Amino acid sequence: MNVDRIVLGFAGTVVLVGIALAHFVAPGWIWLPVFVGANLLQSSFTGFCPLAMLLRKLGLKPGCAFPS
Repeated sequence: MNVDRIVLGFAGTVVLVGIALAHFVAPGWIWLPVFVGANLLQSSFTGFCPLAMLLRKLGLKPGCAFPS
């Protein structure tokens, strides 16, 4: 797996968990998927993604969306 796939998988997981928490635990959890969505939007324009930077530093293979 490369960095791109891990970032997308992690983001999707956090969105689903945040929605489930907002539904079953407390409505305030809705801000978690909102934050993830906003971060994905800004990274599509800037190419800056903190998780991608961390994964590259850990030695994972970069992809085309978040090159090194």
